[in-house]
Amino acid sequence: MLIYVIAGEPSGDLLGGRLMAALRHETGDAVQFAGIGGENMQAQGLHSLFPMTELTVMGLTEVLPRIPRILRRVRETLDDIGRTKPDAIVTIDSWGFTGRVQKGCQKRFPNLPRIHYVAPMVWAWKPKRAAKLAKVLDLLMTLLPFEPPYFEKEGLRTMHVGHPVVESGAGQGDGAAFRARHGIADDIKLLAVLPGSRHSETSKLLPVFGQVLAHLQASHDHLRVVVPTLPHLVDEVREAARTWPFDPLVIADASQKYDCFAASTCALAASGTVALELAMAGLPTVVAYRLSALTAFMARNLFGFKIKWATLVNMVLDRPVMPEFLQEDCRADKIAPVLARLLDDENERGWRRLDMAAGMAQLGMGGESPGRRAAQVVLDFIAQRKRP
Repeated sequence: MLIYVIAGEPSGDLLGGRLMAALRHETGDAVQFAGIGGENMQAQGLHSLFPMTELTVMGLTEVLPRIPRILRRVRETLDDIGRTKPDAIVTIDSWGFTGRVQKGCQKRFPNLPRIHYVAPMVWAWKPKRAAKLAKVLDLLMTLLPFEPPYFEKEGLRTMHVGHPVVESGAGQGDGAAFRARHGIADDIKLLAVLPGSRHSETSKLLPVFGQVLAHLQASHDHLRVVVPTLPHLVDEVREAARTWPFDPLVIADASQKYDCFAASTCALAASGTVALELAMAGLPTVVAYRLSALTAFMARNLFGFKIKWATLVNMVLDRPVMPEFLQEDCRADKIAPVLARLLDDENERGWRRLDMAAGMAQLGMGGESPGRRAAQVVLDFIAQRKRP
């Protein structure tokens, strides 16, 4: 069996690598791959048609000069599919490129099963995209449990396979080892502070988070603060934390992040994937986020971006399991009282842990891995299409 797999950016490459590993396992290694991907997919035996980095382009000004090359790569990809004659094509996210390939396959290879992995966020904006995908694809695999109905009503077969964060190991940290390593006694409350993974986030959240800690200082004098961050942000974070109370411990070693989660009492974090990791670790968390005023205005008024919750655990349960303070509400005087209550009230931390576990179960935690479920869906679909 030959499956053509395409990813256009690192998160898609990670999903692709896990999917390919699961396909090899499910078939007893009786599968080969062609397509486009990065190091994770290449580790599973893919010889990428061209470097995936050519497709990892963000922003209008970056995309425009590369359009001729991207369109040429679409044609080369379709020609390669014609040569290799795969049993199915699986594209992963990056619809700007993968959508063009899928449309080309629909015209040139109409009998080739066309599968896409990761649904566009039609529940947040541009709902008409669901109908556009339904006209091109045979099967869609989603990360989120509430996504299939948006596409099924347009006639597209859609399967929820689970969110990849459940394969991250975020719930397997060693809290005792972390405390021992950094000399933090068992009876000291530890607050994890995570101000984002990009400068555009840290520049807005570090000042607010510092003000939150200043509010807490009077009532929580024995609190310790730890700030897991990334190497490219560590200097900026250390400079900001230098003026914070509680003698913050700034850590840029990624191998300690999940141990830090296991050691902590609760967390204050930017919205994003890290909120899911914290939920998986069972760490009660207050979530904050702030876009620039112009970006927020454009998202709301020009692009019609509308969501009730920013955090996926809150979305799937439709309640604020992880309290959110976004945009105008991202203020220290609003955040600090809620965080103080979380630090002080073990009962509240307990029920929030239970709710986070329920939300993560809906995202696939506790069952088969999303990669394996996706592989089973792909193989079943190929088998169905081959039946007379």
